[in-house]
Amino acid sequence: MKFAPAAKAAFLAAALSLLRPAMGFAGPRIASSAAARAAASSRGPRPPARAFAPASSRAGGTSPVAATVVPPPVVLPPVFSIRGGTASASGSALFSTAAAEAEEATKPREILRSDYEPLPYRVSNVAMDFDIRDGATVVETELTIVPNEAGGEGDMVLDGEADAFTLLSIQLNGKDLAEGTDYTLEGDELTIPSKLLAGGASKLTTKVQIEPEANTQLSGLYKSGTMYCTQCEAMGFRRITFYPDRPDNMAVFDRVRIEADKASYPVLLGNGNKVEEGEGEDGRHFATWTDPFPKPSYLFCIVAGNLESVKSSYTTRPSGRKVHLEVFSEPGNTSKLGHAMDSLIKSMAWDENTFGLEYDLDIYNVVAVSDFNMGAMENKGLNVFNTAYVLADPKSASDTDYERIESVIGHEYFHNWTGNRVTCRDWFQLTLKEGLTVYRDQEFSGDMMNSHAVKRIEDVRGLRARQFAEDAGPMSHPIRPESYISMDNFYTSTVYSKGAEVIRMYRTLLGKDGFRKGMDLYFERHDGDAVTCDDFLSAMADANDVDLTQFARWYSTNGTPTVKYESKYDDVTKTFYLTLSQESNSDEPLHIPVSVGLIDKATGKEVVPTTVLNLKEEKQTFEFSVTGDVLPSVLRGFSAPVKLVGSSADEEKDLAFLAANDSDGFNRWESGQKLYTSLIFQTLRGEEESNTQDRVYEAFERSLALDSNDYSIQAYALTLPTESTLAEELAVVDPVALHNARGEVKKSIARRFGSEIRAKYDAITLAMQSSTDGIQLDATSIGRRRLRNVLLDYLCAIPEDKAAASELAMTQFESSYGMTDKYAALSCLVSMDGDEKVVARREAVLQKFYDDANNDALVLDKWFMAQALADLPDVLDRVKALTEHPKFTLSNPNRCRSLISVFSMNAARFHAEDGEGYKFLGEMTGKVDKLNPQLSSRMGGGLIQWRRYSEERGALMKAELQKLSEMKPISNDLFEVVSSGLK
Repeated sequence: MKFAPAAKAAFLAAALSLLRPAMGFAGPRIASSAAARAAASSRGPRPPARAFAPASSRAGGTSPVAATVVPPPVVLPPVFSIRGGTASASGSALFSTAAAEAEEATKPREILRSDYEPLPYRVSNVAMDFDIRDGATVVETELTIVPNEAGGEGDMVLDGEADAFTLLSIQLNGKDLAEGTDYTLEGDELTIPSKLLAGGASKLTTKVQIEPEANTQLSGLYKSGTMYCTQCEAMGFRRITFYPDRPDNMAVFDRVRIEADKASYPVLLGNGNKVEEGEGEDGRHFATWTDPFPKPSYLFCIVAGNLESVKSSYTTRPSGRKVHLEVFSEPGNTSKLGHAMDSLIKSMAWDENTFGLEYDLDIYNVVAVSDFNMGAMENKGLNVFNTAYVLADPKSASDTDYERIESVIGHEYFHNWTGNRVTCRDWFQLTLKEGLTVYRDQEFSGDMMNSHAVKRIEDVRGLRARQFAEDAGPMSHPIRPESYISMDNFYTSTVYSKGAEVIRMYRTLLGKDGFRKGMDLYFERHDGDAVTCDDFLSAMADANDVDLTQFARWYSTNGTPTVKYESKYDDVTKTFYLTLSQESNSDEPLHIPVSVGLIDKATGKEVVPTTVLNLKEEKQTFEFSVTGDVLPSVLRGFSAPVKLVGSSADEEKDLAFLAANDSDGFNRWESGQKLYTSLIFQTLRGEEESNTQDRVYEAFERSLALDSNDYSIQAYALTLPTESTLAEELAVVDPVALHNARGEVKKSIARRFGSEIRAKYDAITLAMQSSTDGIQLDATSIGRRRLRNVLLDYLCAIPEDKAAASELAMTQFESSYGMTDKYAALSCLVSMDGDEKVVARREAVLQKFYDDANNDALVLDKWFMAQALADLPDVLDRVKALTEHPKFTLSNPNRCRSLISVFSMNAARFHAEDGEGYKFLGEMTGKVDKLNPQLSSRMGGGLIQWRRYSEERGALMKAELQKLSEMKPISNDLFEVVSSGLK
């Protein structure tokens, strides 16, 4: 965050000093009451200068430990409130000037990538003591500060957050410091003048007091259930103590001592290895941890709680280090931790086998936390996970949950090298660690499921549904952004998923061995460093002796490029010509790898295997010598994150041919999806063509009749494109009409192949019932369940067969042991309306699912989610009623997302023409912003694409954005999203 220049700050300080008596300003605003905490949760700009005044200067306190009673919070007049407010017209000229200056000073400021400068001083070593007590945790921190050889001149600036903690004391080299003389506090920054730091290493010791129980932002140190835990990425460490809270300051945390009540918090965990533990007075105990590897503050972590665990070990190869593995959760969940442990062991072995990377500590701990903003966090040696990505058993977790847990466990483990040992220099380089690690976890998952084609289909479906939409909206940004107001808003699909696609393009261009050479050189050069995307690109280029200068444009280009192709065959010269062209937001052409294969039109056989074409100009023509006319299979494996547009005279005929004959699993699926899309859009326009429908029926029938164990490929081949994917192809979206058109195509297929679908469904059901092995998680078993549930969805789509379909879904629900089949049946039934029997089944299943959950939070999330996605005309009323349910809360991110955010994905109902869906989301977003800005900014994103809809819908969406923008206070996180949406 940037702050006002010194002169302006001095003026404001003087103005405030004159105004304080009239305003009753008795001291700094301290987050010690409910009212203060509500204001603090906005994370907006704060009063300048004295927000961190030491306790002794504020309240005449003596002992820091005794300073737990602080003055009541002072509410500043509106003129000094967060981002807005007005002064009385009768105020003095000084007051008016101060108001204007304060308003200007508290506006959110853009941070620019071009402004990066190395620190003049850095922290080399850290020692911390946490004294955890209910309602008041004291943190004492000793920082070893040394000159930064790479930095210039300047003072030592430490980051903090005024609303997060109270400063109790501060010393430099054992000497108490005086505010104004030895240090200054402006806004959230504490500055130590360089003149006090001359002469080598200095020791800065601070003591602060925190109230973790009141931390609803879930950033910094907070309490979740029976445990205290931390979340420091991106900027949470500054909510724990003063520190240069940026990733390029990598320090060794020599000692972190945690003390707490032993009966309440028997488990005390930290980064690295545990070196000491013992008993204290009054039933307290302590543990001391050390991490020998330098790390940025965002990787810091402690946990103190009443936890249970499962344990195992792993011996690394080739060094033979025996690593103690432990996965923790709150009591009662240990039976659900086995899959996470198995996934961790698989991840460790995979990284050794694939990249030659071993684990480097003696301990690896994973902790499952129920209140968590993210999916998981890769803290060195102490990963913290959202419970949704750790806890699993067949009765509570679906196949998708199991696959996601394996993927995320792998992702966080892989960060040990791509993120921890080598980290990013600044937050603009976030994709350096996240895009690379997503690519690694995708490859890991593809290997584990033994089907990279299935994994590729899943990843591209997600990319198109989320990232393409992001690219087309007001928050569009390159994978390496150029600016931000709140960094929390840039943990995006673009940075993660599109970033992974850029890494995949390196692999496509350089080949498997070349990519591995580049990775090896990257680690050799930068182990222990904070580096940039350019450093990664240089390692790849130097290791392979190639020029990647043009490829680097991917890092600075936003939006989704378009690649167009056209072809012709010269029978005289026996030459096939393929012309590729590109369009993007880049001023100069991108380097796009386009994987292509050629298939003989007469025989359906592949005559040119997959070949990578380097599209580096706006338009290029490639020649192939072939003995007969061929059809190109373009962008195989989705070799680049682009939109592909062909120019065939009979595109649907070609798509049908590729859907039947392409040897590339991804493109075979893709061709079928494009056929479905063509028919849906014809239905949308009211101009269905019989040829299109016949080709769709032919492709569907062929996929349905496949006799193969690759059930997942078959299931995806039978599944229509999602509404969000279809919407990306439209200039103006009518969500209700699109939903209806897709539904009509689905119904027509179900009616046409009803008996065949039912026969396939029954055959799979019989095979599953005859198995005595219980719930299996191998690729074949998962695929079989996936296919059966796709078939059930088709059978439940026929309105005239609702009675029989609801009975079939009810039977599946009642006879299924596992969550996958139960939830699939529930999802079908919640959207059924009609006669009393159908409604009775729907309500009975909802009640049974709720009762069977038995207060399992993750199962209840599914219960809320299914209802938020229901295709019923009164679904908004149902969702509003569920916000009053005793099991619903806005303070838990998982629960809030499962109802509010998921409803906003129910496109046809959310985008109802009366605008009530927008109003509901706006109101909920405003409420959540007072609790959790990271969550509210994500929710607000559901309103920012108003330009993509009709004028009437757009105006209603924009009106809700305007209301949010005028909300006072408003967090920086939400402000950035809303203001971008209104531009």
